[in-house]
Amino acid sequence: MLSILPHLPPPSRLWPSSSTVATRWARVSTPHTLLRVPHVRDRHRHNHSCIPNFYKLSYPQEAHCAVTTETASLTDGDMGKGEAEGVAELRAEFIRMLRSRRSAEVPLTVVAAGPVKDPFFQDEPPRSPEAMESCPKENIENFNELLKEENLYLITEEGEQGRLPVLILSMKQSSNQRRPAIVFLHSTNKCKEWLRPLLEAYASRGYITIAVDSRYHGERASSKTTYRDALVSSWKNGDTMPFLFDTAWDLIKLADYLVLREDIDPSRIGITGESLGGMHAWFAAFADTRYAVVVPIIGVQGFRWAIDNDMWQGRVNSIKAVFEAARLDLRKSEIDKEVVEKVWDRIAPGLASYFDSPNTIAPIAPRPLLIINGEDDPRCPIAGLDIPKSRAQKAYEDARCPENFKLFAQPGIGHQMTSVMVKEACDWFDRFLKR
Repeated sequence: MLSILPHLPPPSRLWPSSSTVATRWARVSTPHTLLRVPHVRDRHRHNHSCIPNFYKLSYPQEAHCAVTTETASLTDGDMGKGEAEGVAELRAEFIRMLRSRRSAEVPLTVVAAGPVKDPFFQDEPPRSPEAMESCPKENIENFNELLKEENLYLITEEGEQGRLPVLILSMKQSSNQRRPAIVFLHSTNKCKEWLRPLLEAYASRGYITIAVDSRYHGERASSKTTYRDALVSSWKNGDTMPFLFDTAWDLIKLADYLVLREDIDPSRIGITGESLGGMHAWFAAFADTRYAVVVPIIGVQGFRWAIDNDMWQGRVNSIKAVFEAARLDLRKSEIDKEVVEKVWDRIAPGLASYFDSPNTIAPIAPRPLLIINGEDDPRCPIAGLDIPKSRAQKAYEDARCPENFKLFAQPGIGHQMTSVMVKEACDWFDRFLKR
């Protein structure tokens, strides 16, 4: 059965919840019913004949989620009953935790928007995206004229940060054929427009491509310190989760929208991201089985392993302001492992325990998962992935699809997305989403 760290209390005691987990069933307040995603090679198609116009969508505020092998996206032959229930219960706890710091929920609504003329970055203007520009792209005559661009907002909850900016690129086509789609997620202090070279390259190869601004980034930022200020505020007040989990909520809501589009095959939706975006892709795929193929790039790491092995500095330095604020509040002379652990527990409950990679990577099985890291990455130390890797390998072997899992660590590379990584990701998506 999926192991949960034994020295901690049951996760439901860590945050308020009105839901009760039973032995076989959980009544879970979720933004959607967690449905089993058909295997990516399955020819099954969902019946969307009764779906209304997706420019105005409403969803029930609660759903019943069966804690069964189907919720875990595995069949009885793939996984033991106890293991499947453990996965489903952990996933239900994650959804419950996400809901614990939500502002008032509202029906998911789609609002038309216009192109962003001046993309907003919260650090120095980034260097040319050479790795992204290396992405394989079809040579299409009149490409710009044939490229279709959509800009919209999804309202995922009340409040300013409840407005999710979405950019969608695809090639115009005369047929009504459903196509595979991929969600792309940016790194810290960047925005969805930064990803345009990838969006265009994949669109030229027949994909519908989607990018969003993560919380406190891009159109959701008002100053150069918006994200940093949100992290510090989360430490001070404990009412938001700007590091990873608030955006994971948005990505669940995004899936609600994508599966109802008439041009997207709901069984062929992939997700990927770089650095912060790689972490977002990881947790979105753990939480929501509708993400059928998963490629986190320089994002997957062991948060508990880093604390226990004094390898937390690289990750901490990437968002140092919140740790400095915590150090002062805790009256410490320097940032140490106690400060690090307290910050993670405060701003991302369970990140270094229940929801860490040893417990949340394996449940992605049997969906195809490619983890891409740099072998010398100080923010994602490769040794911290030994346990997640071994558990994932066992999960995919038990599911009788070991070929659906791969960990690629590029030698001599630190925290950097490279052209080699971009090509690995392209090949993986083409292998499992094209048919």
